[in-house]
Amino acid sequence: MASSPSRSASHVDSDGAKMWKNDTIEERIFSASLICLEGHYNQSPVMGPQSIAKVTSIVSKTLEKTHTFKDVREVLSRNIRIWIWLRRTVSATICDLNEKSLGVRSEPFVQTKFLDITTPEVTALIIKNYVPLKEALQMLNKLMHIARNLLVTTDPEVPQDLSAAIYFDHEVYEAICLCVNVTSKGIDGEMPEDEASRAKLNEITELCKKVLVTSLQQAHNWIAKNDRNKMLFWYKVLIESPDADSNPGPDDRHESVLDYPAPRSIHLRDEISNWLKRSSRMCDTAVEICKEYFEAQSTEKKDRWLPHDENILAWNYMPPETWAWQPDTYDEAAEAISAWNPDETNKFEQDRAYGHVSHELDKWWYGARIPNSNDWNLDMYSTIDSVPQRIKECEANLMQRYAAAEPQEEPSDVIEQPMEDDHNSDWQGQPSHPSQNFVPEYDEYEEEADDDDSYGEGPMTGLLTEVPNILDPKQIEALHMIVKSCILDSAGSGVTRFGENLQQTRCRIFLATDCGRNLLREMLVFIAVWEKDEQSLIFQISSQIVQAIHENSLVPYAWMALRSPKDIISPAQTVLLRLLTYLFRTALLPPKDYDPFPDTKAGDVEKILANEDVRLGKMLNYLYGLFRSRIVPECVALMQIQGEVRKDRLDPTDFPVDNWDLERAKDGLVQYLDFLYTVADIHPLRQHLIDYEAVYELLQLLEGLDVGVEKAPFPGGRRNDPPPATPSTTTSTPQASSSHNPPPPPPPPPPISEPPHEFPWSGIKGQVLSILAALLQPPPGQSSPGNPTVQLQILRHNGIVALLNCCLYDDNNRFCRERTQLCLKWLMDGCPDASAFLQNLVGSNQGQAVTRPPLGNGNVTQNVRIDGVPGEVRVQVRSSSAPAGEVGEVVGDAATGTSLRSRLEENKSRSEELVNDLLALTVDTAGEMMMAPDGDETEEDDFI
Repeated sequence: MASSPSRSASHVDSDGAKMWKNDTIEERIFSASLICLEGHYNQSPVMGPQSIAKVTSIVSKTLEKTHTFKDVREVLSRNIRIWIWLRRTVSATICDLNEKSLGVRSEPFVQTKFLDITTPEVTALIIKNYVPLKEALQMLNKLMHIARNLLVTTDPEVPQDLSAAIYFDHEVYEAICLCVNVTSKGIDGEMPEDEASRAKLNEITELCKKVLVTSLQQAHNWIAKNDRNKMLFWYKVLIESPDADSNPGPDDRHESVLDYPAPRSIHLRDEISNWLKRSSRMCDTAVEICKEYFEAQSTEKKDRWLPHDENILAWNYMPPETWAWQPDTYDEAAEAISAWNPDETNKFEQDRAYGHVSHELDKWWYGARIPNSNDWNLDMYSTIDSVPQRIKECEANLMQRYAAAEPQEEPSDVIEQPMEDDHNSDWQGQPSHPSQNFVPEYDEYEEEADDDDSYGEGPMTGLLTEVPNILDPKQIEALHMIVKSCILDSAGSGVTRFGENLQQTRCRIFLATDCGRNLLREMLVFIAVWEKDEQSLIFQISSQIVQAIHENSLVPYAWMALRSPKDIISPAQTVLLRLLTYLFRTALLPPKDYDPFPDTKAGDVEKILANEDVRLGKMLNYLYGLFRSRIVPECVALMQIQGEVRKDRLDPTDFPVDNWDLERAKDGLVQYLDFLYTVADIHPLRQHLIDYEAVYELLQLLEGLDVGVEKAPFPGGRRNDPPPATPSTTTSTPQASSSHNPPPPPPPPPPISEPPHEFPWSGIKGQVLSILAALLQPPPGQSSPGNPTVQLQILRHNGIVALLNCCLYDDNNRFCRERTQLCLKWLMDGCPDASAFLQNLVGSNQGQAVTRPPLGNGNVTQNVRIDGVPGEVRVQVRSSSAPAGEVGEVVGDAATGTSLRSRLEENKSRSEELVNDLLALTVDTAGEMMMAPDGDETEEDDFI
């Protein structure tokens, strides 16, 4: 359209270059609809329903075309005016939504903070503005969908740079903040009573979730294969999060993990900001598009939607005399040497010479990575001699810590790790860092008032931290893909000319910052809450995120960062261990040579840590050290306190923990045992557990369970059946039958939660026995004999008695008898000392032996429940002292049919139970174990 000569050019011809004259119809009508929408949401003026319907139709058709036609995406994505109007419209929509849902109208270019608004106020406001809110959220979702689609082109770097030049990423952050404010803070309280209002709130919540998902998808496409955008996104959500302090003092640091100092906030912020400035080069095509548009603007009226004063990308399209700093002009292919000059006063030039993203971050990582990384031996720093004393300390602390009547502990009363012991004073024999304590027995007993929730709920900083609490597994996939894209080495583009891997640098930022650690905790707990299995996409992506942490040698640091003072193992740590178990399971598949002992003369620490086997061995050493020094002592201490209640030495009301705490402890212990079984099942790694004498802790658990938990008896036949029908009953009429027979008993009441002191620790014995059997078995390719080192370790720790105590049937630990037989098979195989020990044990108790009845006597049939078989079956029950029979027979006392239950209830002496166990396992006169035949066992067990 030609301009009118009667009007000034400044008012009419704002596009002097006539850039619109070659636009396609899609560009023109979409631009027009965006202009109308900006005016509508800025209320200048508000459009009527017919106009809104027409504009909505145009936006919907544009969305459909960007989904379907690649050429439309290509054209729209390279139009800088489309991006500018898209940002203006999205900004106006978000401002309007904030006002109508939260009561606070945000402003363009001003970062919105997480709002502290009471639920009733927000609820009433949302119900009042339901209609315009619904319409605006639907429109915002469509606009964000279009922005997402425009990044999927043949050369995505061009639209990525254009959207970055106009700061469209700011609107993405604002959209995420809006959705988090409304869903997690606005409608998280009591729902209104009337159904219509609840329906409105639910609908607005679901629409906010859709906008949140689309915004995360747009962010993922914006950072894909773009290191500068990845770093800028990471900087915004982890360091300049809306609820983080944007003006820290000079000595402010992120929250420290243990006593090791975290990075200083202001240094980390400034150094990453300087890197973003140095790395702000745009691609040539995007530079030409921006330059053409910028030069067409009138001098009197610069477009604020294409920033140029403080925009770090503006130097690409502005004249050199206007540059705020001199950009780097180096050849990207040339290598450079990193040099840190502490005497340089110009911070920007100091960081430029260093070349890496952050000197503060590198300095932190050198201390936070694998502890004492200059020592590469894998000896266990904590010996078994410290375990009994540690158990006593844990038991005393549990009784003291949870005593309701006791005042808060003084620092002098806190039980500390005995640092004076030679084997505990440092990591693997190396001197400890003066400001660092990586010994796993961290001071878990000093509990802060606001850190009493194992799931990390409550006030936690971070723009993305609340997202796992809002979305479901299908919706949240984009968040996990973003984190993976930012930190996983295989998703990166190699190293910089200074030799820095930016993927690894962002992974370190992830764990160095409070926001990053909070996000990691919520992502891990998300897997537990939704019970995701290993085949799910969320689990697979999470395993890759943990792989990235492992590649940076930061698993020990992450473990400590995820701790919870009230838990032996926090839920987040349990999921982390589950992911590490998966990592170990796949680390040596396909099988390959494993050598965790590097040639320390061959290179520096970083080159050694690049060896996967070295990192794997060090991580296993660390995790088993935790098992010995913390997990087993704490769990056994709880079992021993249970034993005190069983022996009437402690009042049940004084038991120090509740079922909720015990369930979390058991979940963590189960996962730890699964991890150890995985390691024991991999022959190259099994030797580590043998060297650590892992059988000691496993036997400690068996003994603790035997002391603390009463064995559940064998479930007998059916409940008492009704008396058989008499002739008079069978011939009577229904009326007579109902008058003579009593009514059926009422159904039993629902089971009452068992008291904490009777917590059964179900299934733990089976896991322990499986690990022992794996350690005892011969090397691959051999069928005999058992491992002699493990055999002697079990004998030295009196393990035969602990194993035989597992032979009594225990409904809390099914199939333990079969697993015990397998352990004893490998224990006796090629070990005369074990056979002699067992023969002497039987001989010393022969006076209590039970005489075997003649074969064929006392056999009865009975309805019983068999593990793994639904319903009840009729089986032949034989005496417990009878010789082993055919596969499928049940060993029991034919006189009563429930001899195992009777034997438990009669409270016989331990020696008599032991003799009965030995007789059931049939020891012949030569002292060799004659194992009963095993029966069949069934157990239930990159662009979007």
